[in-house]
Amino acid sequence: MAAAAELKLLEKSLGLSQRNKYGAQGERQIPVLQTNNGVSLTGLTTIAAHLVRQANKESLLGSTAEEKAVVQQWLEYRVTQVDGHSSKDDIRILLKELNSYLEDKVYLTGYNFTLADILLYYGLHHFIVELTVQEKEKYLNVSRWFGHIQHHPGIKQHLTSVVFIKNRLYTSSH
Repeated sequence: MAAAAELKLLEKSLGLSQRNKYGAQGERQIPVLQTNNGVSLTGLTTIAAHLVRQANKESLLGSTAEEKAVVQQWLEYRVTQVDGHSSKDDIRILLKELNSYLEDKVYLTGYNFTLADILLYYGLHHFIVELTVQEKEKYLNVSRWFGHIQHHPGIKQHLTSVVFIKNRLYTSSH
């Protein structure tokens, strides 16, 4: 999904009026937002954080210093690790890492829903949609987290719902 499309989804989920116009620069199509006062903001996470502040939903950026740092860490992860990776092997490694990280967490920062969850959800959506049932079971924590985020009010919007089977339909033979 193009960054501009993600930012439009984010605007809508934040309840913003969606008057922003996005451009893109360079080969990697890095999003650019021209603000009302003539300042231009560059980069998915910079613009996303700006939109969160515009919507007065700063809690999405983290409520403690530690949580703010974790949100920043995951926003950086999204841009450096998720974007630009399209090989199945890269994605498998990424999902495996994320799966073990989420083992004891509801959200990326632990127990609070943040901008990091939203942007990682958008960034992973097209990969998760294509996973087989067996692959989803292999990354159970990612599946749980992803299912949780897609049911968060206003986040999924027009994106395809990903179905996760809650109970096993087959038994493994030992």
